[in-house]
Amino acid sequence: MNQAVNADTQAIVVEDTFPHAPEVIWRALTSGELIGCWLMAPKGFEAVVGTRFTFQTTPAGEWDGTIHCEVLEVVPNERLSYAWKGGHGGNVGYGAPLETVVTFNLSKADTGTRLRLVHSGFVLPTNETAYRKMGEGWKKVVEKLDQVAAEQASSQRPH
Repeated sequence: MNQAVNADTQAIVVEDTFPHAPEVIWRALTSGELIGCWLMAPKGFEAVVGTRFTFQTTPAGEWDGTIHCEVLEVVPNERLSYAWKGGHGGNVGYGAPLETVVTFNLSKADTGTRLRLVHSGFVLPTNETAYRKMGEGWKKVVEKLDQVAAEQASSQRPH
């Protein structure tokens, strides 16, 4: 019997609806300066398929804390996806090797924009620590994204 789905792979899914137009959320997702306000400051980010960029987080053991990313898909105002890789083979728990994909899906909602964030590819038990911590972390990140989008929306309104 051939099993198509690896039962040991998990995804983090965070969904929310924001009272902002998709264009406002998209700008917050694709501006390096704004990404730094709600996630981490990226180095070399552009919303162009094939662009490689990095984030820097807390090092652990033999891992230097660098998260290596590559833009995989860009559909303006609808979807942004990038590879998210980090860790080191010598680490167990935090800083263990991680090869995942982060996808932001936007869709219009009656009250603004629906965001569905999916961070997929966590291999358990190897990535158990990252899966648990990032599961909580992405919820906070989405709240910050809403705050950044609200600031952008209010600064774009005529006074």
